[in-house]
Amino acid sequence: MRDLSLLPKAHLHVHLESTIRWATLREIGAAGDVPVPAENGALAFEGFRHFADYNSLIRGCLRRPEDFRRVAVEFCADEAAQGTRYAEVTFTAASHGERLGDLAMPLEAVLEGLAEGQAAYGVECRVLLDHSRRRSVERAWHTFELARRYAGNGVVGIGLAGEESYPLRPFAEVLDAAHEEGLRLVHHAGETCGPDSIREAIEIGHAERIGHGIRVLDDPELVAEVRERAIPLEVCPSSNVALGLAPSLPAHPLPRLRDAGLLVTLNTDIPLITGTSLTEEYARARAGFGYGDEVLAELARATVDASFAPATTKERLHREIAAWLDGAGPHERGCVQRSV
Repeated sequence: MRDLSLLPKAHLHVHLESTIRWATLREIGAAGDVPVPAENGALAFEGFRHFADYNSLIRGCLRRPEDFRRVAVEFCADEAAQGTRYAEVTFTAASHGERLGDLAMPLEAVLEGLAEGQAAYGVECRVLLDHSRRRSVERAWHTFELARRYAGNGVVGIGLAGEESYPLRPFAEVLDAAHEEGLRLVHHAGETCGPDSIREAIEIGHAERIGHGIRVLDDPELVAEVRERAIPLEVCPSSNVALGLAPSLPAHPLPRLRDAGLLVTLNTDIPLITGTSLTEEYARARAGFGYGDEVLAELARATVDASFAPATTKERLHREIAAWLDGAGPHERGCVQRSV
C-alpha cells in the first residue's frame, strides 16, 4: 500500500476556524483572556445545534489580526504535511468582522496568512466565504461585498452554511447578485435535511458544488439530475459520523454515492473537532470501505476536477497523482518536499 501522506490532494470542504491547533487555541485564548472550550474526545454531539454552539466557543477565541493570520499560516503548514497541494478553505468573514467591529480585518489577516503560508509550504489556497442560514440577509450582503472586493486576491466565492432547516430562499437576491458577479457558489445542503435542500441550493442558489449532499440518495430522481448535471458532492465522512448523521464509518453512504455514478470528493469539514486530517480521511476510506490505491487516486482526481483551481494547477496535480500511483517517490517526480 502506498503512503497516503504522499498522495497529492485537493481539499475543498474545510472550515478554517475548525482547523486551529489546540495548542494555538489555548495560546490565543489566554492572550485575549477568552475561555477555551475543552477538547471533545467523544467526537460526538447531541445534534447539529450542540455542535454549532461548541464551534461558536472556538470562533470566539479569534480576536486580533495576528490570531487570524497565525491560524491561516498554520493551516497551510498542516495541509502541506498531509500532502495537500491545493485547498479551498471556508471562512465566516462577515460574522467575525461584525463581532469585532471591523468588517474587513479578519479576512485581510487570513489572506495575509495564507499568502505567507503558501510561500513557505507550497500549498495553493483560495477562500470561500460562508454565511449561516440562521443569520440576517443584511449580513449575507456584507459577505457578498467582501467576496466581490477581494475576488482575484484569494477569494473565489460564497455559500450558505449552518442549519438547513432555515431556508435558502430569503437569500435569493444576494445569490443572484453573486452569480451575476461571476463568484463561485457552493452551499451546504443534504447534510441534516433532505433532497429539497439540495434542490433549493441548485435552483435558487446556483450551486456549482454541494457541501455534503449525502441525503441526495433519498430521491432517485434527484440522484439522476445531480449525476446528469455533474454537480460534485463534498463528502466528509468523519464529520457526518461525529454529528450523528451516519451511525459509523462503515455505514457511511460514500460508497453508495459513488456506485450511483455521482461525483464524490473527500474532505474533512471540521478536523479540529473530529481529530482527523485529510490523510486520515483517505486512510479511513481505505480501511472502512476496502478501497485500494486505484480508488483512492480516483477520489483524489475527482476532488481536483471539482475544484476551482486554474487549469494549470489541475494538470499538474493529475500528473502528480499519476506519479504517486505509479510508485514514483517525491524526488523521482521532481517535487521539492518542504519541512513543516
